[in-house]
Amino acid sequence: MNARELFRLSKKYRVRNEDASAKPLSSNDKAVDKSIVETLSQEIAALQDIFYAEHRRKIMIVLQGMDTAGKDGTIRAVFQFTDPLGIRTIAFKAPSTAEKEHDFLWRIHWQVPAQGEIVIFNRSHYEDVLVPRVHHWIDPGECRLRYANIRDFERMLSETGTVILKFFLHISKDEQRGRLQARLDDPQKHWKFDPQDLEERKLWEDYQDAYTEMLQETDAEHAPWYVIPADSKTHRNLAIATVIRDTLVGMKLAYPEPREDYANIKVV
Repeated sequence: MNARELFRLSKKYRVRNEDASAKPLSSNDKAVDKSIVETLSQEIAALQDIFYAEHRRKIMIVLQGMDTAGKDGTIRAVFQFTDPLGIRTIAFKAPSTAEKEHDFLWRIHWQVPAQGEIVIFNRSHYEDVLVPRVHHWIDPGECRLRYANIRDFERMLSETGTVILKFFLHISKDEQRGRLQARLDDPQKHWKFDPQDLEERKLWEDYQDAYTEMLQETDAEHAPWYVIPADSKTHRNLAIATVIRDTLVGMKLAYPEPREDYANIKVV
């Protein structure tokens, strides 16, 4: 079984704490796994260079997960060798006043990738069926409507040439506790701590239910969800890098054909 099949969402999947610690790709040697991640990152960088040169396809990568799940760390590790040309990262925060005055996908649509571009969403449009639902800012009917809007939106992107990869970075409640405490214990990491995270943590089970429903409602062959066990940072990076590398390889990328009319040109 390849990585894309291994981490694909199953039809009856339910978010459970115990699944977050799985490490099916691990060699059981952290140093070896880190070395493999580095190699995969180099392969991704080489493939991205060809992808950018082709300048005809688009990739949208969604990273979604609870606070401290490791979205920033994933980006740094998986794309550590990638040329900034042709790749963007968008970190979506709480909607601004102007954004709230439009439909919830308005702020998302203008950030989707152009031809030859890879765009990474650090959080995404999925925040709008998680936070509002858990806090009861929208009712079940509105939530179902938003699922339908998301399905239509992603289908449209796929039909117009965008490859969509969605990763749910799944951590356990215990692991989140440890990572939040680490931010508090290190004065140089205080900037990463938000007291609101503790309030959201009180709603842990509600969020697990919301994620379970969201994953089932919005998984599709053209916009698949990959469930990534993320208690291990190294294995998280290994899993995601493998899926992205395999996806790029499967696209059968190739540099544009050389131009014969250039053969006799001499630069003076």
